[in-house]
Amino acid sequence: MDKQPSEVAAMFDAVAAKYDLTNDVLSLGQDRRWRKAVAAAVAAGPGRRVLDLAAGTGTSSLPFAEAGAYTVPCDFSQGMLREGKRRLPWLPFTAGDATRLPFRDGVFDAVTISFGLRNVHRPQDALREMLRVTRPGGRVVVCEFSHPARAPLRTVYSEYLMRALPPVARAVSSNPEAYVYLAESIRAWPDQPGLARRMQDAGWSRVAWRNLSGGIVALHRGFKPDPD
Repeated sequence: MDKQPSEVAAMFDAVAAKYDLTNDVLSLGQDRRWRKAVAAAVAAGPGRRVLDLAAGTGTSSLPFAEAGAYTVPCDFSQGMLREGKRRLPWLPFTAGDATRLPFRDGVFDAVTISFGLRNVHRPQDALREMLRVTRPGGRVVVCEFSHPARAPLRTVYSEYLMRALPPVARAVSSNPEAYVYLAESIRAWPDQPGLARRMQDAGWSRVAWRNLSGGIVALHRGFKPDPD
């Protein structure tokens, strides 16, 4: 759980081939709904420039590209990038560490990361880097596992994470151990107000969130302040 970058990258390299299928099974198909919510929050369109961090195989990037935005899928897992390039060769897949992005200041209209901030060794550094590469007035959208709002759902969800998820992962994933880490990292991640405070501390303004699937997932959005 110390999230050493090389170990996390190797873990994602090992699951790249079946990553999207496994996510679909483990989320009971809800991941498609979550991607639609992210696309609506990013509000990509022609002439816009979107950076999709922790893009994996590029599945999360497709809605922005299909809306006409210039979309850069970025990930630090070489295995994910290779799989993405094989499937979607027209997208400009880019290798990059979220804490040291290989882009100039203020070049993107929107930066988004789905289910990846939790895996970054220093999430606060990543939030600052995302701010740096976003233009003034641009937005960030963070989609991440969170904490269900109601106690009964929290109990059921916790049981699913620790009891049901590992055997399901063993049946469909090429690296089941990675999904044990997944369950533990979700439990250790801050709740919705906690992540909002982290975003504000990194310099994002007008931070707000809304729950998806009862708070199992939360969608946070913020804006880069205009210069004084």
